[in-house]
Amino acid sequence: MFIKTSHYHISIVLKRYEYGSASNCPLPEGCRHCVNGSKMVLLITGRCGTDCFYCPISPEKKGKDVMYANERKISDPGEMLEEAVSMDATGTGITGGDPLIEMERTLSAIKMLKDRFGPDHHIHLYTSIVDLNKAKELCNAGLDEIRFHPPMSKWETMGFGEISKIMSETSLDVGIEVPAIPGNEERLEKLVVSASEAGVDFININEFEFSESNWNMMEEMGYRVKDDLSSAVAGSEEMAADLMKRYPDLPIHFCSSAFKDGVQLRKRLIRRANVIAGRHDIVTDDGTLIKGIVLAEDLDEAVSALLKLRVPGDLIRIDRERNRIEVASWKLRKIAKKLPYKAYITEEYPTFDRMEVERTPL
Repeated sequence: MFIKTSHYHISIVLKRYEYGSASNCPLPEGCRHCVNGSKMVLLITGRCGTDCFYCPISPEKKGKDVMYANERKISDPGEMLEEAVSMDATGTGITGGDPLIEMERTLSAIKMLKDRFGPDHHIHLYTSIVDLNKAKELCNAGLDEIRFHPPMSKWETMGFGEISKIMSETSLDVGIEVPAIPGNEERLEKLVVSASEAGVDFININEFEFSESNWNMMEEMGYRVKDDLSSAVAGSEEMAADLMKRYPDLPIHFCSSAFKDGVQLRKRLIRRANVIAGRHDIVTDDGTLIKGIVLAEDLDEAVSALLKLRVPGDLIRIDRERNRIEVASWKLRKIAKKLPYKAYITEEYPTFDRMEVERTPL
């Protein structure tokens, strides 16, 4: 039997974070990596055995047996490691769908990440499947933390016997993570109290939000956004705040929709941008990259033209995959009119797909 000392069950003053997030307990370790922007998101599969009406997973992933590392669709485990290296990841959050549906794939990914980055690379996993034997396999493979996401239909009746066994027979940190769905206050309260009585290490309550895949159904059920700038559902934040006030000694962490975008995603983009940026790139405060771009049929000939105009070679990069030349934007602005090629300044996300934010012709 494993003996572990929980570092979460400490009654402390409610701590508030940026963009409305709050906690009355120390943050779970997986959340710390997420807040720092150093967590890679690994979607093992889009398939899931439950059918939650509020599922936010995107249409290109939902119900499909696909893998993604952050925004990058992957077909080879080596690509997963490349993505982790590109952002200098200190941890990984394994998600789905439900990763336990593809157990062998999940175990393999955990082992590969631990082998490549060492035992300090923290790995947490989200699942709705409570299974002691599978939890033991995950623990033996190197998983550090497991977060159970029971469907709303089970919040009032969920038993914690199997979860208690997982806590006592593995070294995993164990938590519950669910959204605060307005109109279901009593259900959530029963789940939170039962989970705490069972001794879980933490309870994460996420702000309920609209997504591309659940928008129609959510509207049909009468939910509305809380303001014009948010995808969060009105009343969700207040629901979680009320619960935390009534149970100040329970290990609850509330994560707002705005916090995920304004802090977690932004920090991850900045982190990745700083890792992959070349000398010719400018990293913005939002984590995007500013580049000068030259388009030419003969890329090598265009490079020669740039060198003749005294652009240093270390401020030029040939991107043959995208059939373009990247140039320091501050240099290209000065010489663009002297080039017989199309040139522009672009602002791009540092993600694998390099989604363009803005393009300015020169």
